Amino acid sequence: MRAPFVGSEAVAAGALTAYELRTGFVAIHRDIFMSRDAELTAIGRARAAWLWSKRRGVIAGHSASALHGAKWVDARRPAEIIHDNRHAPADIRSWYDCIEDDEIVQSAGMSTTSPARTALDIACRFRLGQAVASIDALARATDLKIADVELLAERYKGRRGIRRARRTLSSVDPGAESPPETWLRLLLVRAGFPAPQTQIPVYDKYGQLVAVLDMGWEDAKLAVEYEGDHHRIDRRQFNKDITRLEMLSDLGWVVVRVTAEDTEGGVNARVQAAWDRRA
Repeated sequence: MRAPFVGSEAVAAGALTAYELRTGFVAIHRDIFMSRDAELTAIGRARAAWLWSKRRGVIAGHSASALHGAKWVDARRPAEIIHDNRHAPADIRSWYDCIEDDEIVQSAGMSTTSPARTALDIACRFRLGQAVASIDALARATDLKIADVELLAERYKGRRGIRRARRTLSSVDPGAESPPETWLRLLLVRAGFPAPQTQIPVYDKYGQLVAVLDMGWEDAKLAVEYEGDHHRIDRRQFNKDITRLEMLSDLGWVVVRVTAEDTEGGVNARVQAAWDRRA
C-alpha cells in the first residue's frame, strides 16, 4: 500500500487493522493514507486528491499532466482537481469549472482531463513562461495537437484567461526537452530573434548523425544549447562534448552554449554577436 488509499475502506475490508493503520501509515488528508516510507510523487498527490473528492473529481492541470507522462512536474506543488467542493485542504487546488464528457479520460483508474483540456487549463491559469514549459513537456509526452486545444479555446471563448491562453499556445514547441530549454527559446524570441527550430539533426558528409542540436537556425548554421550540470560533472560527457563541438565546427556550425550561470542579457549579447558574424 505505497500508493494513497482510503484508510476506513482498508480497515473495513480487513486489509489492515486500525492499529496497523495508525502505526504504519501517515495521513495525507482526512482518511487518506500512505506508507510512512513511501515517496509522495506528483501522481501520488493526484491520487490522494481524487480520493479526497470521494472519487468524484477530475484530476486537472499539472496533476493531469503528470498522469499523462509529462516530465518535470514538481512533486511538491499542490494537486489540482476540478471538483465542486471549494473547501479543499491547503495542498489541493480545487477548481469549479465547466467540463464536457469528451474532455475526460481515464488514467490509472482516475477521471483525468484529456491532454487538450489539460493544456487549456494550464494555459489559462498560469504565467506564460511556466505554462509554455509545462505544455511543452505535455506535448512531448503525448500526441497533443495544438489545433485541438485551440478548438477547445473556441468552445470556452468567454472563459477567464482565454486571451493569455492563446498567446501561450502560440509559443508551445514539443521539441523542448526541459524547462530551461523552453526558457531559453522564449528568451531568444523576446529578444527579437526569429523563433528557432528545435531538435535540429546535423549529419556529416557521409550521412552519419553527428548531433541533434537543442535549437537554432539551420540556414545560418547557428545553434544555441542549454548545458545542464551533467555536461560539466560527468567527465565522459565532458570529453564527448568537446569532440562533438569540434565536429560541428568542422561542418561550419557556430554553437552558443548556455548554462544556469548566464544572465539573460549575457545570453542575448552572445547570440547577437554570433548572429552578426554569420550575417
